[in-house]
Amino acid sequence: MAAGSRDAQGGDDPAQRERAQRMAATPPPPGSPAWWAARPDPTAPAAAAEPRRGRPSLDTAHIVGTALRLVDEHGTQAFSLRMLAEALNSGTATLYRHFDGKDEIMAYVVDRVLGEVNLGALTTSSDWREALTVTAHGFHDALRRHPNSLPLLMAYVPVGPHGLAQRERVLAALLEHGLPAALAARAFTAVAHYVVGFTAQQYGPAAAPDHSTEVAAFYGGLDPESYPALLQAARSLTSVAVDEEFEFGLTLLVRGLAHLAP
Repeated sequence: MAAGSRDAQGGDDPAQRERAQRMAATPPPPGSPAWWAARPDPTAPAAAAEPRRGRPSLDTAHIVGTALRLVDEHGTQAFSLRMLAEALNSGTATLYRHFDGKDEIMAYVVDRVLGEVNLGALTTSSDWREALTVTAHGFHDALRRHPNSLPLLMAYVPVGPHGLAQRERVLAALLEHGLPAALAARAFTAVAHYVVGFTAQQYGPAAAPDHSTEVAAFYGGLDPESYPALLQAARSLTSVAVDEEFEFGLTLLVRGLAHLAP
């Protein structure tokens, strides 16, 4: 029975042992929780590489800041390690002293953007509704400054040092204002998803140009017998400013959450 148990668990199967060893040796993907758990804060002195022969080492915070600037200017698809090295007046070999590749740098870029979210007004928020609204506006403003980072934000888990710090601040404020932990977590997630989705649609790399005037004219030419409701609402569908639309959706979301609060 003991031998049979080992065989069933793969303990004596060389092929299964080899697969298990390969899985254990495979590093976690950059930006994943397991990857972040083993990585230092890029802005901390401990993150600096050991001195080596060749070109001088670079400050990791400077590398990440330059990478973010290049993503802002050229987008993630055009960004490359060669482009980054040239902007730093360095070489790609120097970059590999700090990062294993582009994906790792992009994970730090996402966290850098999250570090720019201004949540200072949380300390003076009067209730959890205001705290959520402050969070949404701070997040929205940061993403609007870096619209090309939006695909990265949707691809990476935001659990780097800045992402964790921001999440801790928001959740602490919601809890202090009386929201139960489960509702605070769901409220934070709902607002974050709303902000990312709205900002990506309106300002991200794949955002469509403003065709409101053209669409309004198109609606005006529709058959009123076939589309009476659409024609009645056409003006509001095409004339509301983007900022007003964002505020309207956020207000609906926060007011809806109020029905679940104790």
